[in-house]
Amino acid sequence: MIGRLQGLLLSKLPNQILLDVSGVGYEVEISFNSYCQLPEINTSTCLHTHLIVREDAHLLYGFASQDERALFRLLIKINGVGPKLALSILSGMEAQALAACVQHQDVAAMVKIPGVGKKTAERLVMELRDKMNDWQTVAGESVVISGKPAPNLADSAQKEAESALINLGYKPVQASKAVAAAVKDNPTGASEDLIRLALKGIL
Repeated sequence: MIGRLQGLLLSKLPNQILLDVSGVGYEVEISFNSYCQLPEINTSTCLHTHLIVREDAHLLYGFASQDERALFRLLIKINGVGPKLALSILSGMEAQALAACVQHQDVAAMVKIPGVGKKTAERLVMELRDKMNDWQTVAGESVVISGKPAPNLADSAQKEAESALINLGYKPVQASKAVAAAVKDNPTGASEDLIRLALKGIL
């Protein structure tokens, strides 16, 4: 099991990064919340990881914190929730917010996440409720070396934000409207800021 990787960040997208570790390039699937904590390209980066081995592929998933990885591991144990949907859930909602939804049985908030229907949301609430007792949050435990996002022109940031939301599973029209509303609140914001605001507006 590969539990941790540290290397040079070669490229990053809202759902995947390429990390150079001693000359070997690792493609790592990530959640949007982890993406927001990434530094600039060509900066040293460290992630907690989880490896899934299939007959046709070895898939590596990376997380900015141990508590997010722990929650990912709980999610993929639930019937009908694979790694892709688990990442989508963690992208649409931060780990602590998801824990709160489970505690308060807030199905309505969960169904707003792409890929999560009412039945899946109800199953998540029911099955995670008992497992949350075993989920240990590591407060402040983040090994991603953060840096300020590179300056972006407003138009570029808006396009990047729309593209990110579409990659996360939202429809183009929905993404466009959400980002447009975010731009009104933060006209000079970087793409990461606009994505966060847009997600809050959708949820």
